[in-house]
Amino acid sequence: MSKNILEADFLNKMREIINYMWEKGWDERNGGNVSYRLTEKEVKDYVDTEKIKEKFELEAAIPGLAGEFFLVTGSGKYFMNVSKKPENNLGIIKINQDGSGYSLHWGYENGGQPTSELAAHLLSHQARMQVTDNQNRVVMHTHATNLIALTYVLELNSKTFTRKLWEMSTECLVVFPEGVGILPWLVPGTEKIGEKTAELMKKHPIVIWPFHGVFGTGKSLDEAFGLIDTAEKAADILVKVNSMGGANKGITDQEFKDLAARFGVEPMAGVLE
Repeated sequence: MSKNILEADFLNKMREIINYMWEKGWDERNGGNVSYRLTEKEVKDYVDTEKIKEKFELEAAIPGLAGEFFLVTGSGKYFMNVSKKPENNLGIIKINQDGSGYSLHWGYENGGQPTSELAAHLLSHQARMQVTDNQNRVVMHTHATNLIALTYVLELNSKTFTRKLWEMSTECLVVFPEGVGILPWLVPGTEKIGEKTAELMKKHPIVIWPFHGVFGTGKSLDEAFGLIDTAEKAADILVKVNSMGGANKGITDQEFKDLAARFGVEPMAGVLE
């Protein structure tokens, strides 16, 4: 007999992190979505994977994820309710053997299906698995307030955005030395935005959707949340600095290079002189 899934560490961590995101004001209403790649053992300890609640087709096959399990927030589900009723607002899916669709094995008790941004999540998982030697397990999309605000005033290119965020907090270069990816505005919930996000995910662990939100990734829920939290803190500082008339001092290129050498990271090419 399977263990009680409401006691599963992975489920309770998901509930905890999503509640933090909502409390920070990043995920109003049903804004935002999270997916967590689970191991088969993690799932089978709590779910009978032979029982399928429902099957769905993907718009385009993703064979690189065949057989993978994901814990995913539901479409139209409010983040403020996830911690209280995870069985209604989260689901565990398995990608089928040719990557053309998926089966639902647990969750969405009152009906529903995974987030409308599922394509962006799955394609980003595939991209990050390739560049992290299969270590990446989390993709997180949220409406981080200050990062969105900056898309209205900063030039929308990766080097500009990365440099500005690095300048606002010493730890930023260490936390995301690969820099920040920036997309043009695209219609959300489409295969196109998923493909474009995944392309950038091969270079950057964090990608910004202008006037909309941010995608962050990591080996764990803590790491993905911490990545976005660090970038959002830097964005908050930059908003404050700009409101005070702009910076008149900051970290120099040589100091950035010294910092990178100390922590053994390679700064994104072209950001420093």
